[in-house]
Amino acid sequence: MTATVTRPAAGPRSRRAPLPEAGPSRPPRQTGRHVLLGGIAVLWLVPLLWAVYTSLRPYSDTSRHGYLSLPHSLGFENFGNAWRQSGMPHFFWNSVLITVPAVLGTLLFSAAVAFFVSRFDFRWNVVLLMLFTAGNLLPAQVLITPLYRLYLLIPLPGWMSDSFLLYNSVWGIILIHIAYQCGFCTFVLSNYMRTIPKEITEAALVDGAPVWRQFFQIALPLCRPAFAALATLESIWIYNDFFWSLALIETGDKRPITSALANLQGQYFTNPNLIAAGALMTAIPTLLVYFALQRQFISGLTLGSGK
Repeated sequence: MTATVTRPAAGPRSRRAPLPEAGPSRPPRQTGRHVLLGGIAVLWLVPLLWAVYTSLRPYSDTSRHGYLSLPHSLGFENFGNAWRQSGMPHFFWNSVLITVPAVLGTLLFSAAVAFFVSRFDFRWNVVLLMLFTAGNLLPAQVLITPLYRLYLLIPLPGWMSDSFLLYNSVWGIILIHIAYQCGFCTFVLSNYMRTIPKEITEAALVDGAPVWRQFFQIALPLCRPAFAALATLESIWIYNDFFWSLALIETGDKRPITSALANLQGQYFTNPNLIAAGALMTAIPTLLVYFALQRQFISGLTLGSGK
């Protein structure tokens, strides 16, 4: 006798709905880092945005309703008045005459010292590099008294300075910028030149290339990213300097554009709206330099980050 087994009728198969794919979750640490950096960026932009807001308001509006009030009128009158009253074109040309030679001279002398320190081995190699770098450790206020006396003792021909001295001349400002900024640039360029394989210069030496040709035709072209980063920083620092020109230039017409802002305030009255407009106009050339060299500047700052 055989037993028959009855199977249940096969019903429709139950299909389970696919679970939604979860997106890539961001670690809490990375989220907190982005929030922190975003908050710092906002705090950094608040003074700039406030200066723009103040420069667009007339002084009569802020004096009547206060600087924390909503604007009743906005315009560009402050920019035109600041341009005319401060004599900004004249002082901007003075800044160009100081900044361009100072930046070029700083990069050239720093590259020469960096090439000598990084490509040649001798006993006082590290000491010489430390000597150039140590010059940036002293604040400018400490050096100004002996430097002022020194400038009063160094003569110059009449075609270079109408005072026949290094004091009260554009050449004196250019020289102090080159001397004061060479330490930082030498340190950066020497570290970058050490990453260049020595086989390149050794091959050039075997082919009969002298040292000056190795420097100008091999080392300098390979240091373009570092030069772009340093040129951007040095242009901003030298252009925005006010201390050296204030202490070492007596004639007001020879001072750079940062001195033009002093012409916007009187003895008994100061218009903050006008000064804000003048400060924003003064910062435009530095922004143009940064945007022109932005790609090279970023690549120069990230040198060696992937090693």
